Amino acid sequence: MKTAGASASSLSSVPSLTRIPSPVRIANGTWGGPIPCIANAIIPVIKPTDDEVAQVLAIFEMLPTDVRCVYCGNPSSEWDHLRPLVVRLRPTGYISEIANLVPACGKCNQSKGNKPWREWMLRTTGRHSPSARGITDVAERMKRLEAFEAWHEPTKLDFEAIAGSDPWSEYWAMWSALNVDLQRCQTAANVIRDQARKSLVTNH
Repeated sequence: MKTAGASASSLSSVPSLTRIPSPVRIANGTWGGPIPCIANAIIPVIKPTDDEVAQVLAIFEMLPTDVRCVYCGNPSSEWDHLRPLVVRLRPTGYISEIANLVPACGKCNQSKGNKPWREWMLRTTGRHSPSARGITDVAERMKRLEAFEAWHEPTKLDFEAIAGSDPWSEYWAMWSALNVDLQRCQTAANVIRDQARKSLVTNH
């Protein structure tokens, strides 16, 4: 694996390094639909500096011109939150910042999801974990990830304490109400879809 040697000032021109996650907007339906969005929308995003990105690449022994997935070694297409932001549709307290972001490929990012990274990497079941795919240097990759964890203490917030009990409860009450409305929308959509399907049969 290559050793990082480029200056931080050269990093902003590398397309793969600009795909840092952005703040979630509920109205957009990003990050898996409106219900997960409500949990993600309260999580702050702190954009990293070029120097911070350079430090991360150095930990993983990468050049900015050849950024690879830290889990499997394939070309990186995005940044993954090493520690999940949301578990069981509730924020964990971790935020979107460089101390919690690592280069990844889409296959690994999707497969890992919100699972603990060590447990997921060592899984021999399933199609896309590094061990199940026969990645030969999993142990070395895990050592570099441990070095990354030691590099910078990640932020972990108590959102309820920050917001206050009443606003926090009100926020999740709105979440529950929206969930009910979405389920009603799905029921109505199923009826309309079935009617549309029957009309196709009738008209053909």
